[in-house]
Amino acid sequence: MRLCIYATVALLAWLLGPWAVLGFAALGFAGYWRARRAGLTRSKCFLRDTRLVLAYLGLIALAAVAAIIL
Repeated sequence: MRLCIYATVALLAWLLGPWAVLGFAALGFAGYWRARRAGLTRSKCFLRDTRLVLAYLGLIALAAVAAIIL
């Protein structure tokens, strides 16, 4: 399963709470961060560029944190 799909699945799982979203987004972000540091610049994800994928996952994580705080 591609790591960016985890975040999309987590968005669908929002009904279970923002903690699930935060966990999936963090897992995907960590995986892509590690892969980017190892030299990956293109992803099989719809967004293609790993920088865009990292930004997408980061925004999802921020939305989850905001939901937890509120």
